[in-house]
Amino acid sequence: MNYEVFITSAVTGSGDTAGKSDKVPVTPKEIADAAIESAKAGAAIAHCHVRDPETGAPSRKVEYYREVVERIREADEDVVINLTAGMGGDLTLGNVEQPLPPSAEGTDMAGATERMEHVKELLPEICTLDCGTLNFGHGDYVMTNTPSMLRAMAQQMTDLGVRPEIEAFDTGHLWFAKQLVEEGIIEDPDGWIWSAFSIGRMQMPYVAAAAMAGGNIRVGLEDNLYLDRGVFATNGQLVERAVSIATNMGAKILGPDDVRAKLKLVKR
Repeated sequence: MNYEVFITSAVTGSGDTAGKSDKVPVTPKEIADAAIESAKAGAAIAHCHVRDPETGAPSRKVEYYREVVERIREADEDVVINLTAGMGGDLTLGNVEQPLPPSAEGTDMAGATERMEHVKELLPEICTLDCGTLNFGHGDYVMTNTPSMLRAMAQQMTDLGVRPEIEAFDTGHLWFAKQLVEEGIIEDPDGWIWSAFSIGRMQMPYVAAAAMAGGNIRVGLEDNLYLDRGVFATNGQLVERAVSIATNMGAKILGPDDVRAKLKLVKR
């Protein structure tokens, strides 16, 4: 059991969820407000993607990230800023009989430096590194992260002084993260500090499971839209529910400054 847990709120993600719930933040202001709401509810970290304000589709535009980060930093409520660096690896193959050329719809492939452009400009405390390629979704879509791409992105994170959050979706991703440490590309964490989450209805059971297993907690509308069956949630409500579960288990909820000390983060 981890008796001193921190909570990450993944406030919007890049999935096709904006049309399913009007609680999903879309504009930079809405995303920043969701991060601040989450912090007030007890989250120490806000994990942020950005979306096209008009369509709700996922985006990588630096101007959207800039507005989100500036709004969060100007707010009275403190929170650790965690930006995704996972965008730009989206590959949708043609079809099962003719995979090449890829489909233009759903494909967004960018180089390592372009994928890191917003991180370089804004210098969040944390950014994500999805440590492998995976089938994520349905149809002919593949989330693409080659070893060379990941090494290049990880080196840029190290050079910028931004702490990478390793996102692992299978055990091979954990192996590759350890390989990055052995190669000196990312700093040896001297003992891995981890969080766990589940998508959909198992989000809240995983709050308890993560703490029981010695980890930390992630909730938010990126992963789950509902507070209860048929009841759409806000990010703040999901964080409040997670705080209640963890504290009723006897855990202390860590704030942003405690997390910065624990994870050796640099606040800008």
